[in-house]
Amino acid sequence: MSHKRPQEDSTKGRPSEAFTPDQDKRRRVPTLRNVVQEVMKLQSVQHLLEPVLEPLIRRVVKEEVEVALRKHLNNMKRNGGKDVNSTSRSLQLQFLNNLSLPVFTGTRIEAEECSAIKVAIVDSLTGQIVSSGLESSAKVEVVVLEGDFDGDERDNWTLEEFKNNIVREREGKKPLLAGDAFLTLTGGIGLVGEISFSDNSSWTRSRRFRLGARVVDGSDGTRVREAKTESFIVRDHRGELYKKHHPPSLSDEVWRLEKIGKDGAFHKRLSRENINCVKDFLTMLFIDPPRLRHILGTGMSAKMWEVTVEHARTCVLDKRMHLYCPPGSQQKSGVVFNIVGQVMGLLSECQYNTIDKLSETEKELLIICSTIRLKPKTW
Repeated sequence: MSHKRPQEDSTKGRPSEAFTPDQDKRRRVPTLRNVVQEVMKLQSVQHLLEPVLEPLIRRVVKEEVEVALRKHLNNMKRNGGKDVNSTSRSLQLQFLNNLSLPVFTGTRIEAEECSAIKVAIVDSLTGQIVSSGLESSAKVEVVVLEGDFDGDERDNWTLEEFKNNIVREREGKKPLLAGDAFLTLTGGIGLVGEISFSDNSSWTRSRRFRLGARVVDGSDGTRVREAKTESFIVRDHRGELYKKHHPPSLSDEVWRLEKIGKDGAFHKRLSRENINCVKDFLTMLFIDPPRLRHILGTGMSAKMWEVTVEHARTCVLDKRMHLYCPPGSQQKSGVVFNIVGQVMGLLSECQYNTIDKLSETEKELLIICSTIRLKPKTW
């Protein structure tokens, strides 16, 4: 049978100041009176400090803001607004049209459709032409670049990289770019004057050139990124006598077509069959294509044939039409052809239907008719 130990034994070894759990709890929990007194003290201190501290803090903040603003405005005045321009706009030059190819030495460099080459200054972020401000009337120089100058994967480059890719004339030669290589923008756009190459591009590392454009005067000190064209070959002027026409005309000699060289094997084969001009070639192509293919022979590969035919089809035709009428039709029915024998439609009882509106049976009939030697009459 267990005996309870006396009370004094349970506290043996503890410090004399120790309390029981109930005593400890009463000591830690403040009374309501104490809490109310503490809150009243804090509120009285806050009421005393607030009228003093608030105006002081407001004045210090105001002074610091005014000082920082003055410094910023002074920097802007010293830089003439350069910081604003550099962050808000990124400018670059741009060629607005493509070059007319091929390019020959001594011949004016032009854009497509025999127009002048256009250069503009644009905002690279918006793509809009900069039509006002100092940059819109900048002076621009046209230079010759290496054909393999591409920049990085995003078509960017540094000013130094651009300068290092400018091509100069060969030793003992005339300046590579003849004519007036400078132009002044008006409203952000300028036209390149009469310029031409004095040398071909065969001696360069890529055997090709590019045209470049850079601002030489008229910017506020910020860099305007340069422009460059696609790469192209420059041939000697004597090669112009044998150049292909794009597009060819009906009256062009047949060797003006791609893959048919002047006085070459294909040219001689066609001449023997009285196919002397582009019109003759197209007429044979639409009336009897197998025969035309046979005339050119196996020396012309399938790929070469496709290139030649595609080039010939770009020829601009006039709007004259011809009508083939079977005997006894009294010209009320027949097959309608264009000037090179291409079937355009069917005339049935004086009603004309284009070929795309005909049935498969009617189209087969037209194909048969197109292989017959026709004696067309003006329609």
